Amino acid sequence: MSIIGLILIIIVLIIIVSVIAFAIRIVPQSKAYVVERIGAYNRTCSVGLHILVPFLDRVANKVSLKEQVVDFAPQPVITKDNVTMQIDTVVYYQITDPRLFTYGVDHPINAIENLTATTLRNIIGDLELDETLTSRDIINSRMRSILDEATDPWGIKVHRVEVKNIIPPRDIQEAMEKQMRAERERREAILQAEGKKTAAILNAEGDKQSTILRAEAEKEAAIAKAEGQAEALRLVYEAQAKGITYINDAHPNQAYVTLQGFKALENLSKGDATKIIIPSELQGIAGLATTLKEVVTEKKDKE
Repeated sequence: MSIIGLILIIIVLIIIVSVIAFAIRIVPQSKAYVVERIGAYNRTCSVGLHILVPFLDRVANKVSLKEQVVDFAPQPVITKDNVTMQIDTVVYYQITDPRLFTYGVDHPINAIENLTATTLRNIIGDLELDETLTSRDIINSRMRSILDEATDPWGIKVHRVEVKNIIPPRDIQEAMEKQMRAERERREAILQAEGKKTAAILNAEGDKQSTILRAEAEKEAAIAKAEGQAEALRLVYEAQAKGITYINDAHPNQAYVTLQGFKALENLSKGDATKIIIPSELQGIAGLATTLKEVVTEKKDKE
């Protein structure tokens, strides 16, 4: 009997430990437990220690409160101009009400995927191909607004919706590539033409500036030359004036004046002239006529 009693005691202890282990639940961070009592919703247990009533309470769902990301497969959509393309989306959502998330909809992720596909088809159906390719921000914002409103009864908050890829048909891709190639070639031709135009303008401006600078240099050189000649003449005349002034200040006698007259006649006789005008003040000098006669005769013999 003692052995049987010991076995019973051990079994009872095991049952008690199991019941206690079942009744005590520790909820970790960023988690929430939905607890049912006798099949009906009882409470939502947040982070911390919680005690359940054995055999009456049970954890119906363990919900993660962290933001989650779901990458949906590409969906076929048709644009307003009847072009079929593949678009895949990424949805960022967070569970805000574990109770609504547990009892609001069956398979909530599948529900979000189907809702995303139908919403995407409705939005793309109002856009043409070019608008679809260039309006990702508009598509993202409209989808986020519609999904967020639709998932409120499910206890889900949609933070962001991103269009990941837009894949048009192969023939459309080839046409777009040809168009882009033609556009690049056009831009290249425009850039080359603008470069040649700019180079021609710069060359013309350079020639113009060179001509202007050359003309200014020649002008300045001519002015400097003329100024130099004028200065030289001024200095010569000043020298002559000073020489005359020195002579006048020296009060030369008649002999000096006569000697200077002979020097002047000598200089005149060295030229090619056949006639010499004799100053009246020299006509009375003895022997001057004979000298002039000899000079005239020599000139004629030379001719």
